[in-house]
Amino acid sequence: MSKEAVFTMKLEPELRDQFMAEAEASHRPASQVLRELMREFVEKQRQTREYDDFLASKVEAGRASMRAGFGRSNDEVEAKFAARRAGATSAP
Repeated sequence: MSKEAVFTMKLEPELRDQFMAEAEASHRPASQVLRELMREFVEKQRQTREYDDFLASKVEAGRASMRAGFGRSNDEVEAKFAARRAGATSAP
């Protein structure tokens, strides 16, 4: 991968000094550590976005199901599972 872009940022001198010391202690160039942090951030953001999209589609599917009349009220669900719990605890 070509490394042609330059990234400039401002940060507190103390943070810079601590970061540089830790990068040196790990025997890696600071630029390598920053690239790894950036890749991790990009991947985490991608995964979060994909999960949010997945969750939104599940919620919409549930809402569509309710609009189509396939849903159950909370009382119906509670009654059904209360009966299941009662059956499970009374089993030999």
